[in-house]
Amino acid sequence: MAKTAKKQTIRGRKQDRSRVAGGQEDEVRYEARKSGRSASAVQMAVRRVGNTRKQVEKRLGR
Repeated sequence: MAKTAKKQTIRGRKQDRSRVAGGQEDEVRYEARKSGRSASAVQMAVRRVGNTRKQVEKRLGR
């Protein structure tokens, strides 16, 4: 029996982009480079305001 690939929905991808995973180095590094702040500043912002990308960017002063 062959396995079929699970169809990826647009909704799941959109939700993933709207959040910052503070525990994943690549996401933290990306947000730090984008905002011009340090990785530790990004992690602190995620701890303070949650993982919503808009909130994190606002906290970082973007």
